Amino acid sequence: MKTHEEKWTAWLDGQLSGRELIEFESSLPDLAAAEADKRDAHKLGAFLKKELGAQALSNEEFFSHQLRERIARETDNRSTSSTRTRSTWWTIPRLVWSGATALALFLIFSIGIMRQHQPGQQSEYLTQILNSKVDPAGNPNATISIFEVKNENKVTVLWTEGLQTLPADYAAK
Repeated sequence: MKTHEEKWTAWLDGQLSGRELIEFESSLPDLAAAEADKRDAHKLGAFLKKELGAQALSNEEFFSHQLRERIARETDNRSTSSTRTRSTWWTIPRLVWSGATALALFLIFSIGIMRQHQPGQQSEYLTQILNSKVDPAGNPNATISIFEVKNENKVTVLWTEGLQTLPADYAAK
């Protein structure tokens, strides 16, 4: 089924006939105005053909014209296909900038962490074993260890394992 525009164009070109022509002309609200539009369209067509007529080309001109058109199309196709391949997100410059940014962030964070802990300082969790004495005759499996924590609290811990009695020299003072 044709649309109204298709029927209008066919009517202007004189391609409607018979029943289709009668139905179309009866569907027009003003047949006289439509006929005037048809005459104006024919006048315009004749004027354009007369003024804008295509030049007649000789065989050589036509052939070279075809070659130039084909070269222009192929050049356009190559340029659009090459821009499509170059338009990926991970281009070389972006990869370089991403790597440089990642390296800079790593250096900033590692320098910040290194400044928090100076390598010459002792850890706050460092302890020192002061002395260890065991009486082998009384307690052959016993061990005594004394730890002193090096921080502002100055905590000393006495660790005994396997002792049955504490020797007299370790008595609290």
